[in-house]
Amino acid sequence: MADLEQARAAKRELLVALAGRPGLAVGIAPDADGYGLLVRDTRGGPTHPDVPHDVDGVRVRVAPGGPVTPQG
Repeated sequence: MADLEQARAAKRELLVALAGRPGLAVGIAPDADGYGLLVRDTRGGPTHPDVPHDVDGVRVRVAPGGPVTPQG
């Protein structure tokens, strides 16, 4: 289980790891028992098997998706 602060720290780490890979967006999403990370391919392409399954114990899910826009 990851709390919001753990998810934020893991997101920063994952953004560094994925730097230079166009078309990937990383966000924080509710998980079964806390928070996890969600990686979307903003070009709607296939998922990326080289994205880690977790970062410092924070679960990472990968899903295809369209353009990402900020909310709120």
